[in-house]
Amino acid sequence: MTKHIRAAVTAFVLLTIITGVIYPLLTTGFGQVLFPYQANGSLIERDGVVVGSALIGQITDDPAYFWWRPSAVNAMQGGSPEALISSGASNQGWTSATLAEQVAARAEAIRSANNLAADTPIPPDLLFASASGLDPHISPEAAALQVARVAEARDLEVSQVEALVAQYTEAPQLLVLGQPRVNVLLLNLALDDIQ
Repeated sequence: MTKHIRAAVTAFVLLTIITGVIYPLLTTGFGQVLFPYQANGSLIERDGVVVGSALIGQITDDPAYFWWRPSAVNAMQGGSPEALISSGASNQGWTSATLAEQVAARAEAIRSANNLAADTPIPPDLLFASASGLDPHISPEAAALQVARVAEARDLEVSQVEALVAQYTEAPQLLVLGQPRVNVLLLNLALDDIQ
């Protein structure tokens, strides 16, 4: 009996050291050496101040900026900006009345903010939250829908804003994985830079 307990405790201690100490230190070390930008959160700095991460969306309703995808967590927490600290999905299905109400409200807000006709189709990524609620990208169609509003709010030519959207549109990974997308934080920072 003592022999089995000693073997179990020894195995427990060894596996704890290997998987709880050695492996995390190795992966952290490799990450810091090979991919330091990514390992540290893909943080973007301006004048020595971190303004965000290229991998995490942020909430804004400022008409001078492009808007990110909605956040299910943010909607569940009453729209507070602090809601993006955590991530998660709403788990609401297509038959959910709550989801239908949220989508209708989002569509109305997008149409109103962008001076669109009531029958203007809205890209799905402006209506539905991403799975994590933190997606920093929108589709080029969602960005194009917001160009006129942003140009007017910043007193810029529409063509200037369209050129920035084109510049910050990323191709699918390896040219075949995913869809073209626009990183909203990088686009908004570029808008700030030209002013």
